[in-house]
Amino acid sequence: MLVVLAAAVMLHASEGFDSAQRKLDAIEARQVRPGSVVTFTPEEINAWARVTVPQIVPQGIRNEHVELSNGSAISSALVDFLKMRQGKGEATNWFLSRLIEGERPLAVTLRVQSGGGRCTVYLTGVELSGVAVNQTVLDFLVKTFFLPIYPDAKINQPFDLDYNIDRIDIRPRGVMVTIKR
Repeated sequence: MLVVLAAAVMLHASEGFDSAQRKLDAIEARQVRPGSVVTFTPEEINAWARVTVPQIVPQGIRNEHVELSNGSAISSALVDFLKMRQGKGEATNWFLSRLIEGERPLAVTLRVQSGGGRCTVYLTGVELSGVAVNQTVLDFLVKTFFLPIYPDAKINQPFDLDYNIDRIDIRPRGVMVTIKR
């Protein structure tokens, strides 16, 4: 019985990933009609994250999960920053390795504002092991762990949306991507 349940969960996750990836591929190939809205459900987003995150960060992140609300999202996972660095071939000095080793819960809250082909992603909060992270620690985490993976990322800065996207809206029922008319 447990094997059947596990197989059903894996099939559902695979379907969610496949559905999200088809939508992303259609947007990237500019196959979505102008004025259309493509919605990514929470299930699709979470399935896509479970498949994609390990490809980007092979070690040190597990149990990825995204919760959506009006205009914002909370992304959570269990992270081991030392394993993340090691997985990317990064050397870490002894002192720093002792500070960052070990798995702990991480929650990142983002707010998205977009329109007219532009978007700004605001980092509104980070909790590590249930404790709010101050700006100094946050700057260190972004510089040491996030930017090496996404060097072109813009945080708290507007950027142009690609693929003819007009806007991105986050709602509890999903992330809506509106294509320009």
